[in-house]
Amino acid sequence: MAKKTSTKPVIQVEDDRTGLEIPTLKRAFLDNLYYLQGRIPEVATKNDYYMALAYTIRDRLLHRWLNTNKIYLEKNVKSVSYLSAEFLMGPHLGNNLINLGLYDKIKEAMSELGLDLNDLLDQEEEPGLGNGGLGRLAACFLDSLATLDIPATGYGIRYEFGIFDQKIKNGWQVEVTDKWLKNGNPWEIPRLELAQHVKFGGQTEIIYDKGGSFRVFWLPDKIIKAVPYDTPVLGYETNTAAILRLWKAEAYEAFDFQSFNEGDYYGAVDEKVVSENISKVLYPNDEQISGKQLRLEQQYFFTSASLKDIIRIHELLGNPLDNLYEKNAIQLNDTHPAVAVAELMHLLVDIHRLEWVKAWDLTCKTISYTNHTLLPEALEKWSMALFAYLLPRHLEIILEINYHFLTEVRAKFPGDEERVKRMSIIDESGEKYIRMAHLAVVGSHAVNGVAALHTDLLTKGIMKDFYELWPEKFSNKTNGVTPRRWIVLKNQGLTALITKKIGKKWIKDLSELRKLEAFADNKNFQKEWRKCKQDMKEELAAYVQSHLKITVNPDSIFDIIVKRIHEYKRQHLKVLHIISLYNRIKENPDTEIIPRTFLFGGKAAPGYYMAKLIIKLINSVGDIVNNDPDVNGRLKVVFLPDFNVKNSQRVYPSADLSEQISMAGKEASGTGNMKFTMNGALTIGTLDGANIEIREEVGEENFFLFGLKAAEVQKLKAKGYNPYQFYKSNPELKKVIDMISSGYFSRDNKELFQPLVDSLIFHDEYMALADYQSYIECQDEVDKTYRNQDKWTKMSILNVARSGKFSSDRTICEYCNDIWKVEPLKVKLPEYHPADSENVKLEFKDWKLL
Repeated sequence: MAKKTSTKPVIQVEDDRTGLEIPTLKRAFLDNLYYLQGRIPEVATKNDYYMALAYTIRDRLLHRWLNTNKIYLEKNVKSVSYLSAEFLMGPHLGNNLINLGLYDKIKEAMSELGLDLNDLLDQEEEPGLGNGGLGRLAACFLDSLATLDIPATGYGIRYEFGIFDQKIKNGWQVEVTDKWLKNGNPWEIPRLELAQHVKFGGQTEIIYDKGGSFRVFWLPDKIIKAVPYDTPVLGYETNTAAILRLWKAEAYEAFDFQSFNEGDYYGAVDEKVVSENISKVLYPNDEQISGKQLRLEQQYFFTSASLKDIIRIHELLGNPLDNLYEKNAIQLNDTHPAVAVAELMHLLVDIHRLEWVKAWDLTCKTISYTNHTLLPEALEKWSMALFAYLLPRHLEIILEINYHFLTEVRAKFPGDEERVKRMSIIDESGEKYIRMAHLAVVGSHAVNGVAALHTDLLTKGIMKDFYELWPEKFSNKTNGVTPRRWIVLKNQGLTALITKKIGKKWIKDLSELRKLEAFADNKNFQKEWRKCKQDMKEELAAYVQSHLKITVNPDSIFDIIVKRIHEYKRQHLKVLHIISLYNRIKENPDTEIIPRTFLFGGKAAPGYYMAKLIIKLINSVGDIVNNDPDVNGRLKVVFLPDFNVKNSQRVYPSADLSEQISMAGKEASGTGNMKFTMNGALTIGTLDGANIEIREEVGEENFFLFGLKAAEVQKLKAKGYNPYQFYKSNPELKKVIDMISSGYFSRDNKELFQPLVDSLIFHDEYMALADYQSYIECQDEVDKTYRNQDKWTKMSILNVARSGKFSSDRTICEYCNDIWKVEPLKVKLPEYHPADSENVKLEFKDWKLL
């Protein structure tokens, strides 16, 4: 008789810190609530629940991050170090859930515990560590670097207070302190033992060592401690995690006990207060010299700490400094970290005692620079007097770099002293200044613009001389954005519809969206597509009603312009259009008009009066238009306060029309335009920045184009642009501006908006009046197209289908291949075995290897 074999069920045992199944996630969540938050459910707050969930997810991130670090140490890989003054990461929880593939499981787990995941997502404070596109680009790049399995670290500043929170009071912007750390930050890990010392001020001393070699010692009068805080940034459906390492400023000696004993209680903590100011706030107001000094201190602080950290890791892996560039690619995100060129030379020559020629070769081969602006005023420069006061050794180094550089220029262009003056790192046209963009170009092996037009204008304009000297240095790397945050996370209906039709590979390879073209004319698919858009519009309408008490019609065109408030971005041109439509209704209340909701969002720099006045105008026009019975709800004007990543995730999926209306030749790239396009909005825009490439990709017939081209702008300015003639010769435009001037929108206060009116009709630097008529006619074409919903929907589908180029994954691949020469490395996770811990033996390691 054959023996019966018993079949026992296989029980899967998961580690509470790494397991991915719902029972394990629930158990881990409750453990974290109890042991980390010290709360029982009976007294837990919403923040307690958020923190417990964040720690639950962080455990799973750390599992991947630590294994990533282990592999990188073993393989001694080449790594990217991305230096940026801004990292506008946005809320972490939702993005991490998407990238871990846990969103639905966590939603179900929380529901089983009686909690709503959306409430916990809303609880997270957004880290306001950036002002706009620059910081958000850096965040997208970290997501893509991790997703593509590229070894990478982002270096920046851990600002205690980020970009201000924006309130609107009586139509005016009011800045409120951004206390993003008030409830703690569960995502970061302080690395106190890895602190670096950053020097300021003092003097230099020249000596000759025993071998007779010339040496310079920097004797500072102030030393500040830079303490790193690490945040893992996980890629999508991969085990690779990048590092965001942000530096906090602390005093070298936080407390003067002797001063305290002598009764000088303020003096006892003076060094602590002064030192911590460096990482206190993002972009201090630099209208005063103290603000300028603090801003330069911030830039040098994080750049110096980051470079010292890079060299520390390089040497501890057993690498000689001779191959620094073979193991490290250092990218400068705009001019804020441009002092890295001088600092790396200081470290190599003064600290590690390399010869100048060798150190310069290593510096240039290691560093590359991204330019983000065509605005001359945005290309930072620092007075030599301030530089000499704060960074005396670096001024000497920069002068030496400039001497050798100008020797090369004179050799290539003999007798052309005007060119020498233009290219010099030192601006000697008046008070002497250091041109940081020039330093960055001279000290880099690669320089790139961020859109095809931007790079073209860069090499023909402000960098023309450098391009003629080193054409091989320059290339274009059109910006991109991560589809994980900007489509998958918030536009879940559209994500599900796309995935149902073409599978999910598009989330990591956005070129897959091209397959949607096959469904562009399908009536059933169009109907489903419109349903996705309508759902997002209704969600945004509910948010506006709840938070602003403004009722908007979700069946209207959602016409949206959200970006930093600046005259060159021309939000005031949008206002002129709104008033024009308002006047048409007032002239004939029965006129047939497509209902529109105009939604604005964006912050003005605290010291930028004209931008603040534009915000006031938007709100004042809204007060009149929204409450006029003749309008009867057909037009609504909404200003969404405190536009940030969290708010933007509501906005981009809801838009029907994306306004990208800057004057041609001024916007470097723009990334908001890409986010709108990926979410199915149609663009009305000029041929500026990445608009050109968006139009090329989606098709001219699927883009609403208006306005002067960059060359036409320059030609008109050269002829002597007279905005007053445009004002006088266009009756509709004249009526609009006269209404603003008359006090119609300012309760008969004729003076309120007069500075803006005068700027438009007598100066109009950004040619809003020259483009007005073309803009109005193009908007009429938008109305006409929207009436044909099948045509509009097809255009929307094709915009999404052809948006693949604008993934930051594509951008990062180009950087890796053309500039950084970095290869991906896959990370595998070890399997979990409960008995593994029984055989572990520990020993002390050098903490610097952690």
